[in-house]
Amino acid sequence: MVSRRTALRAGAVAGLVPAVGLIGRPATAVPTPADEPTRTPAEQPAQVRPQDPDIGSGTGRDDGPWRDLPDRQWAELQRRLSAQATLYRRGAASYQALSIPFNHRYANVQPAAILAAGTPDDVAAAVSWARDVGMPLVPRSSLGHNYAGYSTTHGLLVVMSRLRGSTVAPAPVSRPPQRYGPVEVTPDAGLLTVAAGVVNADLRPLLRRQGIVVPAGRCPTVGVAGLVLGGGIGFNDKMFGLTCDRLTATEVVLADGTTTGCDETTDPDLFWACRGGAGNNFGVNTSFTFRYARLRGEVTYFQLRWGADSVMPALSAMQQVAAAQQADRRFDCRIGAGTTVGEGGQHQVYADALGQFYGYADELVGVLGPALAVGTRAERQANRDSIRQVTPAEAAQLLSSTTPAQQFAVKSAVLRSPLDEAQLQTVAAGLRRWPGSRNPDGAGVALFCMGGQINDVPPDATAFVHRDALFVLAAEASWADDDPPEVGLANGTWLTGLYDELLGGRPPVGAYQNFPDPHLADWRRAYYGDNYQRLVEVKRKYDPTDFFTYPQGIGSCGSVDGYANRWCPR
Repeated sequence: MVSRRTALRAGAVAGLVPAVGLIGRPATAVPTPADEPTRTPAEQPAQVRPQDPDIGSGTGRDDGPWRDLPDRQWAELQRRLSAQATLYRRGAASYQALSIPFNHRYANVQPAAILAAGTPDDVAAAVSWARDVGMPLVPRSSLGHNYAGYSTTHGLLVVMSRLRGSTVAPAPVSRPPQRYGPVEVTPDAGLLTVAAGVVNADLRPLLRRQGIVVPAGRCPTVGVAGLVLGGGIGFNDKMFGLTCDRLTATEVVLADGTTTGCDETTDPDLFWACRGGAGNNFGVNTSFTFRYARLRGEVTYFQLRWGADSVMPALSAMQQVAAAQQADRRFDCRIGAGTTVGEGGQHQVYADALGQFYGYADELVGVLGPALAVGTRAERQANRDSIRQVTPAEAAQLLSSTTPAQQFAVKSAVLRSPLDEAQLQTVAAGLRRWPGSRNPDGAGVALFCMGGQINDVPPDATAFVHRDALFVLAAEASWADDDPPEVGLANGTWLTGLYDELLGGRPPVGAYQNFPDPHLADWRRAYYGDNYQRLVEVKRKYDPTDFFTYPQGIGSCGSVDGYANRWCPR
């Protein structure tokens, strides 16, 4: 397992139960004792002190009409809930731990209450009740990883982590398997339906035991819901498409409290919007059905790393490799440069690349040739030795990421061509100028490879418009909860400066909606391009009063008070 700096953000599955139809919630949604996924040691919350509370507005002001809601109205919500649900008011046991999002930058956003939903009907009841009392509602499928704090609210936070059911329905007739060297791939082996609280880690046992794969993310505790609704990139997306490309159906609780199942024939416009239109825009999704693939055999894993003296040639060589392999769905990788703590506590800069290949190790050595020629003799030897064939489950574990649950910010850009020499120099010099922090995650720039099956999909076939990209770039800075406030401010200033210099002061041609940046000016065009107007039309149809809203929500003017209805179709 590697840190997020080596692979920027990318419980066990509830027992498999008899398969359900294409539309419909899993047959069971077994409550778990905890209301959040198990955190790794690095993810445990520490004493939280947000550095810049002015941006921690989440969704809904804390001075709304619900601030002094009478107890009888809370009792009415409790009456509508199932016995499997728990309502946590402020001051209740577990409230504080559940209220803190994964990004502690937004820990000052305190919900009026937190509902741990026990069934999909609890979600519907919560939406209806929140509308009745005029309170904003935000769903959270996991720990609240949203970079911009959009999985927080001063209203009602609905935690989905008890909804962890899964079902597998093997396809009665499937295309013959395809052979890629040591691995056999059945692209469409059946349907996997997961409830809204399922996280990436819950999919791992399916891969290990049955070879079942849905292209997903790498951070074990990231929710599948947020991943798929915003697109979903990972190390299997070039082979199988984005997470949203494998979605065949989803159940959604709409703003009026009713539940609908949508797919390509039932409410197809809503289904289209749920494939890349981002979460908390059209309703609360309570289950997802995916086409899964089945793998048998081995894939080839690699992890390359270079020291400060080789950063620029290493990044240049890996970009050359990625560009040459853009159309080859077998090859997927993440290229990056970051900071690490060196001797005397001073940070040092390094470059790395990691990924997997659907083919033999000897063939991958040839593919990676330009990069394997870079570095010291020791680096070249270690990088060559990292290339090895492993099972797909072992590769997923090696490519997974963990990170300290502290404070961080990101800025993204969709790139259609490699960074040029001047931009690579900006990355290397910028990282050397990083102001530092006590967060061991440090700072860095990552390039996520695109192409293959991702780019075979037309840009208007789903709401995810970025279908001509070579890379998704993510620049990130992190700082610790116990850093002085000026450290957080310095990191934010540094990140903005690096990003602006990289792009020459111009706005990005595109940005990844799952890496939201609250300071991105033209976010409508950057996230959604020509698909934005259609998304607004879907929004008006299924949420005409703008109940689900946040500063970068579809149709939002960008300034959300949680109870005013605003439409900005630009």
